[in-house]
Amino acid sequence: MSGENKGGAGGRGAAGVSESELRELQRAEEAKGDPALDEVEAARIDLPESEKDEPFEKLAAAARRLSPERARAAVESLLFLAEKPVPVDELRAATGLEAVRVRKALDELSGHYREGVSGVVLHEVAGGWQLRTAPDSAPFARRFLRVKPQRLTRAALETLAIVAYRQPVTRPEIEDIRGVDSGAVVKALLERRLVKILGKKEEPGRPILYGTSKEFLEFFALKDLASLPTLREFHELSEEHREIVEKEAPPEDRGLEGIVAELSDPATRAALEAGRAEGDAALDDLERAMRDADDKARAATAALDAARPADEPEPQEGAPPVPPAPSGPGKP
Repeated sequence: MSGENKGGAGGRGAAGVSESELRELQRAEEAKGDPALDEVEAARIDLPESEKDEPFEKLAAAARRLSPERARAAVESLLFLAEKPVPVDELRAATGLEAVRVRKALDELSGHYREGVSGVVLHEVAGGWQLRTAPDSAPFARRFLRVKPQRLTRAALETLAIVAYRQPVTRPEIEDIRGVDSGAVVKALLERRLVKILGKKEEPGRPILYGTSKEFLEFFALKDLASLPTLREFHELSEEHREIVEKEAPPEDRGLEGIVAELSDPATRAALEAGRAEGDAALDDLERAMRDADDKARAATAALDAARPADEPEPQEGAPPVPPAPSGPGKP
């Protein structure tokens, strides 16, 4: 009987306190500290900071003596510490290495940290360099961090595509392309810091101009806006990649392909011009056919007028036709 009470339901002990409540009580007691030390002032255990940073000239002189391996290791350690993409200038300012040596170290590290070889990859993103989890290891990283993948809705992708390819762009221009109100989507993208306000357009009402942000480049792992894909590149995707893209995107009426085609691809514009030319040619053919029909009608009327006797009056408009004169033996 006592054994049942000690290990009863809910994990409660003999005093009726659960294990979680007991741990909370222990943490509360530890937080109180040692009462005997309440009146004692804590000692300073941190060493005083250095007066000034080392001059850059001295740092650069020391960096010139570094071997290529040591220079690569210094750049690698800074990339490991950085939470954001690091430009070459910042790496040079922190290491004292020349820009040429920094770029050489980055090239060597890119070969080491590449997809399919390492669980960490080095990408040039948003004007800087950043160590990132390899795509193949992303599911394990998400499970370890207990986070969900960030996926945007089709409406957000459409709006982002318009802003990226047409920036600076106003909200009415976005809505004119999408055909629906986009205020809520634009606000959400602003809060996510994927788009930013660039200013106001010089026209009546001065609407706000929107453009993409540095976070947009980081989110999509783009070096710069010139790295945005074109429609030709989208069509050149393998069938397997195309299925992945369509599977990842939630189903809606319009697709990202249509938006990109409408905004950026010269082939689409050429097709539209060709279609317009075909339409104009068809209209010209129709007009020529109508002119030919009018000419034939006028020629037929002229032939009838020439065949009519001179003493026969022309029929008046709206008058009944004149019956032909009788002929033959029964003529009086």
